[in-house]
Amino acid sequence: MRKSFITPGGQDAVTPDDAWLDLDRLARVEITSEDRRYPIEGALVPGRGPGWLAGGPGPQTVRLRFDAPQPVRRIWLHFVERAAARTQEFVLRWGTADGLPPRDVVRQQWVFHPRGSTHETEDYRLDLNGVTVLELMIVPDVTGDEALAALAEWRVA
Repeated sequence: MRKSFITPGGQDAVTPDDAWLDLDRLARVEITSEDRRYPIEGALVPGRGPGWLAGGPGPQTVRLRFDAPQPVRRIWLHFVERAAARTQEFVLRWGTADGLPPRDVVRQQWVFHPRGSTHETEDYRLDLNGVTVLELMIVPDVTGDEALAALAEWRVA
């Protein structure tokens, strides 16, 4: 039997906490709205919790504009909805300073339900260079109901 050991690294490697970008220092954030009690810093800055909540119902955008182009290797998103049953859709896009429109990383739907499916965590391993903007567009309920968009955490490495 031929065998070899897989060395740590690659897609399954654990990203240390200190590998996350300091978004508070490296980027400006643009948002369509926020609830004063749940500002966007609660989702973007570790330890600031408990997350971000939109200031009103309907589609929302959270956009990170980096001060200088960044390499992006991982994007981690965590959404929580404990109270309402709803189908959320989000689109994650990235752009560079080349003037081209932002390109999709992913478009994802998730069904939240208070009796089971209350958390959605997405972990994307990427190889993006020269990123100047990351944009997260959230449709909190694809049926058009008056739901509020929320984001528990967004980390970028």
